[in-house]
Amino acid sequence: MTKLTAVVPYEMAGMRLDQVLAELFADYSRSKLQTWVKAGRVQVNDLTFKAKDKLDGGETITLDAEAEVVVVSEAEEIPLDIIFEDESLLIVNKPAGLVVHPAVGNWNGTLLNALLNHDASLETLPRAGIVHRIDKETSGLLMIAKTLQAHNSLTQQLQDRDIIREYQAITRGRMTAGGTVDEPIARHPTDRKRYAVKESGKFAVTHYRVVQRFSHYTQIQVKLETGRTHQIRVHMAHIRYPLLGDPVYGGRFQMPPNCSERLEKELRSFKRQALHAAKLGLHHPVTDDYLEWEQPLPDDMTRLLEALADNEQD
Repeated sequence: MTKLTAVVPYEMAGMRLDQVLAELFADYSRSKLQTWVKAGRVQVNDLTFKAKDKLDGGETITLDAEAEVVVVSEAEEIPLDIIFEDESLLIVNKPAGLVVHPAVGNWNGTLLNALLNHDASLETLPRAGIVHRIDKETSGLLMIAKTLQAHNSLTQQLQDRDIIREYQAITRGRMTAGGTVDEPIARHPTDRKRYAVKESGKFAVTHYRVVQRFSHYTQIQVKLETGRTHQIRVHMAHIRYPLLGDPVYGGRFQMPPNCSERLEKELRSFKRQALHAAKLGLHHPVTDDYLEWEQPLPDDMTRLLEALADNEQD
């Protein structure tokens, strides 16, 4: 149990309880504070108030921030590649093929199940502390909050676009230069599992630059300004450079001309979108220090790039 107390400054006189709580206990989200008010876990001078009740200033607020179970998934012994961990933050390198959290068709065997096995206290956090996702077949860095305060901080940093997220990808087609895709994204009008560029969609911006070119493919570095579902995959397909191997947005598979036996083997065996979350930067939720991690490409993408480079020399 964590009991927190604060005295309401007189300059907050006339403000509603929920507004005061958001100011005095900024480590917690507004929705969580509202939930605690409704549950009677907020006392004002030892009395229970409603969220809309106005305060006079000078009152003592007591907040019972006791952790409570909010995740009901099972803990499963699934190995985690932990890059960093302290009392409030966990950074993992997710392999391709691992679903981030349970959903229809994948109720078990997810990163969330693995996290609950690693640290049972994560059951008290929304989605076991997972504050952002990458697709099942995308590899790379993910951040997990280990406390409510950290969860609120990281969520706010995401909303403020203060999190640095850079990806490595391989596209079909030879790009001439990098650029920016500034196009809104929404669910596909007929296929609910897909997303598409639509005027009525949510604001989405993707920056990309060329790392190396091949005859029929391009390795790019991608920086997200926003984080919409399937954003990189949708934006790259929209400008007609879909990600190599993308089963949803990549179109029909075609073997390029003048393809070596080695490259053909790698292309045929590569069954996922060539996308890797390579860099993650954020401000530590407690110390506010800027931290940054980089994760090299996984073996399958490395082999593919080597085969592409080798094919250019044949």
